[in-house]
Amino acid sequence: MADALAGATTVTGPVIRAWIEKSAEVLAENRAHLSELDSPIGDADHGNNMDRGYKAVLEKLPEGDDIGALLKSVAMTLISKVGGAAGPLYGTLFLDGSKPLKGKTELTGAELAQFFDDAIAGVKKRGRSDVEMKTMLDALVPAADALKAGLEEGSDVSTSLRAAAAAARVGMEATIPMQAQRGRASYLGERSIGHQDPGATSSYLIVQALCDAVEGASG
Repeated sequence: MADALAGATTVTGPVIRAWIEKSAEVLAENRAHLSELDSPIGDADHGNNMDRGYKAVLEKLPEGDDIGALLKSVAMTLISKVGGAAGPLYGTLFLDGSKPLKGKTELTGAELAQFFDDAIAGVKKRGRSDVEMKTMLDALVPAADALKAGLEEGSDVSTSLRAAAAAARVGMEATIPMQAQRGRASYLGERSIGHQDPGATSSYLIVQALCDAVEGASG
């Protein structure tokens, strides 16, 4: 697997599986933190929901290295197991991102970037949302932009994903002074200002998990 990622030019099926596993691990570790972030502006259950959803994801993950099948399985499980808005939104992210990847066991950097573009387009449509609305997109869109910029500059996938994770973190933190315009938090109006968005936080954690999975495979 390390040889397949020499120069970080591709991401294999086993790396995508490792990403899913690392996402489940980091969401479990941050379960309480995510729910605490959700407490003042939501139902205080985002961490519990994401942890429960990803535990189910691991149980239902299919065998094999078909990246499209792996990501579609994540999507369908999250849609069925995660409550609130997170299930449909994260499910749409993985479902729309997975559609062009059916049968693929290896992705180029460009294909990985396209996954993010397709996934984000799906979330925007499903949530009728965009950046600066205090949602998961405030982490995902900067991450996708940084990934594409790195690849276009000639950086390898690992380096580009490191930049993507850093951008996602900045985007996550940038939600603190925002007033929520979507979801339950939007009902609070100005009282939503001063709180970090839990969806942007879980999105950052998932992007960071992808970075860690690729670096672990190429190390």
